Amino acid sequence: MKILSSILFVFYFLIGSSQTSKEIVNISNEFLSTLSEETKSEVLRDFNDSLRTKWTNLPIGLAKRPGKKYGDLTDESKIKFHEVLTTVFSSQGYLKTTSIMQLDDMLNARVDEAIEKKLIKEENISRIKALDWDYNNYFISIWGNPSLQTPWSLKFEGHHLSINLTIIKEEISFTPMFLGADPALMPSTKHVGLRVLSKEEDYGIKLINSLDESQQKIATLSQDVPRDIITNPSNSQRISEYQGIKANALTTDQKALLMLLIKEFINNLEDEKSNKYLREIEEKGLDEIYFAWIGSYKKQEPNYYIINGPNFIIEYDNTGNHIHSIWREKDNDFGEDLLRTHHINHKH
Repeated sequence: MKILSSILFVFYFLIGSSQTSKEIVNISNEFLSTLSEETKSEVLRDFNDSLRTKWTNLPIGLAKRPGKKYGDLTDESKIKFHEVLTTVFSSQGYLKTTSIMQLDDMLNARVDEAIEKKLIKEENISRIKALDWDYNNYFISIWGNPSLQTPWSLKFEGHHLSINLTIIKEEISFTPMFLGADPALMPSTKHVGLRVLSKEEDYGIKLINSLDESQQKIATLSQDVPRDIITNPSNSQRISEYQGIKANALTTDQKALLMLLIKEFINNLEDEKSNKYLREIEEKGLDEIYFAWIGSYKKQEPNYYIINGPNFIIEYDNTGNHIHSIWREKDNDFGEDLLRTHHINHKH
């Protein structure tokens, strides 16, 4: 009976994986079908264009993006693009993505409030406005043609958001996936108290505080909190060294907290894909994962953590009330490993 259950589970997983990829292809093509020829020419890009593997979390006023601005789409196209997002993401991931977009409008409201109270110097107002924070200022680009036969990519990017999918047949790479929040906790306006990336912070704080003094000494690195995630887009550095405390030195309850924190990042994906990644992590071994911490053990204070496993890296950086976070597959950002395998199996 156990063998039969295992076979059925694997069969379901394989079919589910294929269906999910097919669903993303189908909904992406439906989105493209709503676009005018002129708009479609802005969205569609050459898969081999080097811009496909470039990313940034800066506001549009500091870094222009390829593709079509979300705010310039018709309502029909916007509705269909939200279907793309809800196909890719779980409800958790979808709400984080759209909340980060909304946070830009809230940030503008906060700036307007500060200007009205004369808390911002006159000479700084135009510079702040030029950053162009706005819910509409996020860009959509598709690299190649959505298909299960040839490689293609989808990028959705703007201030504090960089979503990168690479699809090759049934396989998908979802990384790098960058999510940020500024402010991490809204201190004023009618949205006071709002925290878009609350659990990335809360679970990390809970984990570091669950460690005893000797464990904390191993986990905590003696350096200043970084001003950004280490693998930020302007830094070519890759994290290869394992630092901090290894999961095999954690108690059962602490391991459960570590897994809870990892799931907060992975479970942004639609269910079948998140389960696939979590199984891969478990197969590689939870005991092989390292957790390192820098800075304060309290919420809303500067701190940083990294979760470094055999096949993935998670980074989180909070400079006080400004969060940057990223999940990356090792050797598979922008589908690097998938493409390598594809080219070996399909000589061009």
